[in-house]
Amino acid sequence: MGTVSPPVITLLRVAGTHREAGRQVGEACAATIRADAAFADEKIPGGRTREEQLALADRYREATAAAYPWYLEELEGIAEGADTDPRALFAAMIEEIWYEPHAAHLRGRCSDLVAVPPATVDGKVLVAHNNDMSRVYQDKLVAIEWAVESDPVVLTLGDGLWMSAGWNSAGISFTGNELSPLDEKIGIPREIQFRAMLRQPTVADAVREALRPDRASSYNNIVVSRTGEVVNVEGSATDAELTGPDEHGTLVHTNHYVCERMLPFEGDPGYVPHSGARYARARALLHGAEPGSITVERLREMLADHEGAPDCLCRHPERWPGHSSSATAFWCVADVTEMRVVFGRGNPCDSTAQEYVFA
Repeated sequence: MGTVSPPVITLLRVAGTHREAGRQVGEACAATIRADAAFADEKIPGGRTREEQLALADRYREATAAAYPWYLEELEGIAEGADTDPRALFAAMIEEIWYEPHAAHLRGRCSDLVAVPPATVDGKVLVAHNNDMSRVYQDKLVAIEWAVESDPVVLTLGDGLWMSAGWNSAGISFTGNELSPLDEKIGIPREIQFRAMLRQPTVADAVREALRPDRASSYNNIVVSRTGEVVNVEGSATDAELTGPDEHGTLVHTNHYVCERMLPFEGDPGYVPHSGARYARARALLHGAEPGSITVERLREMLADHEGAPDCLCRHPERWPGHSSSATAFWCVADVTEMRVVFGRGNPCDSTAQEYVFA
């Protein structure tokens, strides 16, 4: 256990049009956003020059402009607020162009646990998520309440530019984890697609966004409603399998393809055993609980589990040098029934819990 809890995550509230809200985010998170837009040339893969990288990004921008013109307004507002180049900022948003095609590339390694009746106390709908990134990402975290005109109110956790988990006032929870699909193509970047999902008022609408044929790639997206509807979208750029809770009322996903239909898309087979260890441990914890016993507090305890280290749910790279630089940068457990989100910066075993409740 750590002796000093990391500082709490600041809650930023923004409102107005997409551009106005974006500008407020850009002003508040300017240092992070400028650093992302000012990417070093040596980080560009494939031997491309900076101009070639921007030109490649422009092709993704064309697909995004056709599908989500509101997003470009929002991103341009962020660039205005941070006083940085919107073209470079858009390029920084495209994960798909920052590694060699079909290369092992997972930057974050996350664990998702869902519990619904008959697993939970009082028939609650509960979602838990560990977001595994770097400690640098952890230091930049901010919670943002987006009150954008004509959209549900949205709460996101991320670094101001990236949104790693979110919930909205329509009663929907959005979490998930990164995969390594072999079929990526030019299209809407997966992080931007996730932003679009956050605006949706129903699970069906969110899943439809996840399955857009003009997507460039896909996360594993987990969409859960306060009424207990749960859809896990295990996707790639060209295919997907939809699953839900098992007979215990539980669902787990980590960072590898599980569905037989999607196994041919696995682009990082070397990492599958490591992801599989977390997957198996999370399932064992959920299935080992008595029916009707799982609570928000019990899910946090599961997220804080260190069994099987270093391939454990609560990740501390400082304890196991040389294995991975991926740390649990933040955790969250949502009581989706009551739309109450408990979260914290750093590892769930030693951080201060914060709470956000939707009106």
